[in-house]
Amino acid sequence: MEACGSAHHWARELVKLGHDVKLIGPQYVRPFVKRQKNDAADAEAIVIAAQRPEMRFVEPKTPNQQARAILFRARERIVHQRTELVNALRAVLYEYGQVVPLGIGHIKRIEAIVEDADNELPELVREECHDLLAQIGEKTLRIEDKTKKITGLSKQSDTARRLQTMPGVGPMISLAVEAFAPAMENFRCGRDFAAWLGLVPRQFSSGGEERLGKVLKAGQADIRRLLIIGAMARVNWVSRKPAAQGAWLSRMLAKKPRMLVAIALANKMARKIWAMLKQEDYRDPALVVAA
Repeated sequence: MEACGSAHHWARELVKLGHDVKLIGPQYVRPFVKRQKNDAADAEAIVIAAQRPEMRFVEPKTPNQQARAILFRARERIVHQRTELVNALRAVLYEYGQVVPLGIGHIKRIEAIVEDADNELPELVREECHDLLAQIGEKTLRIEDKTKKITGLSKQSDTARRLQTMPGVGPMISLAVEAFAPAMENFRCGRDFAAWLGLVPRQFSSGGEERLGKVLKAGQADIRRLLIIGAMARVNWVSRKPAAQGAWLSRMLAKKPRMLVAIALANKMARKIWAMLKQEDYRDPALVVAA
């Protein structure tokens, strides 16, 4: 969990006054709270947690990072609203025997059903469907507008342009890394960055026996989701056009489910992003092996 936006603002204000400010995630403070929760117990727990040598602190965000994060969250909110409208429209049509698959990609099919005069839809229902379609169209235009803003911002950033040289990383991922990720100096290695994103298995290890479960999903959700989408796009592409013989992706797809391969690829992409943000250029693994 990251500190709230107001905490980042006040941290910056206190730094201006000469204070050494450190933000702590609330989940790291809670184990030090004694019995009941009150202000005094919370303050004592914060002091104890801050003194722990192994404590992990939250890096305060800059105003530009917060502005870009707000843009990302605004776009995500509109996408959720559009999905809700599409599902409401599908539910209305389902009541009259018109079954439409999930996804915004089937909106043209829904429009055709609504315009079809032979499907015996009541006129009142047809009017409501037109109203929902109009709202969906308005949300789509707003999503496209915000996507253009994100793409434009990514073109203005040298770091974002460098990250996009990696296959599977586009304007959304590159700018999300700039908006949500702290400085890479906070991570000892790429594996730590991948773990911070939640792209590692949950552990149930005990007694020297290692037990690994599903993906942790306890890290930075925005970057993790986009990395998985980008990795899945690469997996789908390789499924249609096989990669080089003996490549890691081809070997994994030959023996593992596609979604599992996508998660593993997202983990590798996260580690490469960490290396690239440490001023290394992207290197194609196939070319490195050939060399």
